[in-house]
Order: sequence, then structure tokens, then C-alpha cells
Amino acid sequence: MNSLDDVPKPHFVLIPFMAQGHTIPMIDMAHLLAKHGAMVSFITTPVNAARIQSTIDRARELNIPIRFVPLRLPCAEVGLLDGCENVDEILEKDQVMKMTDAYGMLHKPLVLYLQEQSVPPSCIVSDLCQPWTGDVARELGIPRLMFNGFCAFASLCRYLIHQDKVFENVPDGDELVILPGFPHHLEVSKARSPGNFNSPGFEKFRTKILDEERRADSVVTNSFYELEPSYVDSYQKMIEESMDHWTNVPLQY
Repeated sequence: MNSLDDVPKPHFVLIPFMAQGHTIPMIDMAHLLAKHGAMVSFITTPVNAARIQSTIDRARELNIPIRFVPLRLPCAEVGLLDGCENVDEILEKDQVMKMTDAYGMLHKPLVLYLQEQSVPPSCIVSDLCQPWTGDVARELGIPRLMFNGFCAFASLCRYLIHQDKVFENVPDGDELVILPGFPHHLEVSKARSPGNFNSPGFEKFRTKILDEERRADSVVTNSFYELEPSYVDSYQKMIEESMDHWTNVPLQY
């Protein structure tokens, strides 16, 4: 019988969206996974790696099994200036779309990198704004867990808004609309509703995000059960009803 030492460590591949509000909680997740004995590959880019250099140095000093992997982002190939690798460096909508295109071009180099590792990846945990990672996971034959960065309240709102097309015939962005299926009475406006890439011009990318969300094997929320139990339960029930292979895994600190 093999001892526990002979059992391979799980290898989690974490891929954040390159914005500080998305990256920081995923760094926390990387430390949680490493604390529980997993190996972690944290995919980033040279510019974004420089922003978290103190975190990288600290992990190295403490021998924490997190490997930060800076992949070159093909900025010039999509019409961006070299080094334009984080959304807080751009203001124009078309530049945001170019950046998402550039990240999609990391598919091949990421697959090649992971195939070369002595410990094969167990799963990918990627931001919902990195939908191209779903194809990577399927190519490698591993699960993709989607990290949405929202709490359960916002996740449930967002899910119901898109499922029921709440704002489809509401031209006024400030008009309050009752959100059906919510555990209690709630009115929201399109202008203040939670979500990513809701403004005009992002329709194609938003559809890709939603399509990959439905195909994900699990979803991780940036919350914990004791904080919002009714919203966690409602969100869990909602996604289980429409996609029975989903589970909701709150990220606990």
C-alpha cells in the first residue's frame, strides 16, 4: 500500500483577470491552496508580476509552493503598446477589447507550459473574465472552476438578471425593476446592476463569458457562508437547477 507521501500533490492553475480587484483575492486563494498542501501555478504577465513582486519574494522566502508564471502578453499583435497589460492602464473601450484578445492568445503558450510540467495540472481556476481558459481546460482534459470575484448576493443578482433578461425591454438605465426569483423583494436598475462588460460594445465578449460560465465545472465566490447564508443557499439552488454539475464553493479567508 502506498503511503500518503507517494500520492501526487494536486496542482492548481490560477488565472486571474489582470485588474487589482480581481488579482488580489486570487493571490489569497493561492496561499490557501498552498497552505493545504497543493502546488499552485499562478499565471501572470511580466508587468503584472512586477506589481506583486513583494508577494512573489515573500512566497519564495517562506518556501510556499506557489510558482508565479509570467507569460509574455502579445500587446503589439493586437494593437496595444508594449507593457499595456492591466486594465487600469487603459481608458478606451476598444483598448479593453484588444486586451481581452491578447489574453486569449495566451492559450497556446499556456498549454505548452503546462504540458512540460513534471506535475500535471489537476484543474484550472480562472476568472470569469478569462473565458478562453475553458478551451484550455478542455484541451488538457481537466476541470475548469470559474472564479467570479463577487459575493453570493451579487452573484445571484447577476445570474437572475441574465437568465430572465430583466432589462431587455427597459430603455431607461435608471428605471428600477423588480428582480424575480430573489429570496426577498429587491429592485435594481440597469445602471447599478452587478456584472462585467454590461455596457454597449461588449456584447460578443459578454456572451462568451456567459457561455463559458454555463460550461464550467464549478464556481468559486469571494465570500463565506456565515456572512450571507440565504444568498449562498439561493445561488446554490439556482445553479443546481439549471446546471446539475455545478457547485458553489465560497472562498473563505
